[in-house]
Amino acid sequence: MLYIMRHGLTDWNVAHRLQGQTETDLNEAGLRMAHEAAVEYKDVHFDVCYCSPLKRARMTAEILLEGRDVPIITDDRLKEMAFGIYEGFANTYSFPDCPMYAFFKRPEAYKPPLGAESMDELFERTGEFLREVAEPQVAEGKDVLIVGHGAMNSSIVCQIKKRDLSEFWADPIPNCRLQRLR
Repeated sequence: MLYIMRHGLTDWNVAHRLQGQTETDLNEAGLRMAHEAAVEYKDVHFDVCYCSPLKRARMTAEILLEGRDVPIITDDRLKEMAFGIYEGFANTYSFPDCPMYAFFKRPEAYKPPLGAESMDELFERTGEFLREVAEPQVAEGKDVLIVGHGAMNSSIVCQIKKRDLSEFWADPIPNCRLQRLR
């Protein structure tokens, strides 16, 4: 089986600030969510966990799997999408003149701003991870968990479910909720 989870809540999530690849910590609610997820999913078997190296995802994985003999392996291909000059900006989805508006409302029309990653670049790196790491292990019968981020996770969901880019946000994964993909 292939499972995916989004990291616990951060202060930037609460403030609707774009985190991207900026390092942020889990807040008190995010830590609580991760501990609650550990209890809720304690009976779900995982052979291995692949995780974004960003600390909000790593901390979530560590709390979720504490006391379990499940290796946590970080992979740069699982980092959140880079949003360039808009990282740290709040409520970008509310301003039609902002390039990030398209990212949230019409992802198929998104044009990355300075320093940001394109949708093609995001799909290329996450697709490579799926083909090279996750899918071969699932084919061997292993239960693989990916702990990541909103946009990064959505790119994986779209690829697994063979969705068009216009459906990028059709199946969002709430913080610390486990979703079975295969």
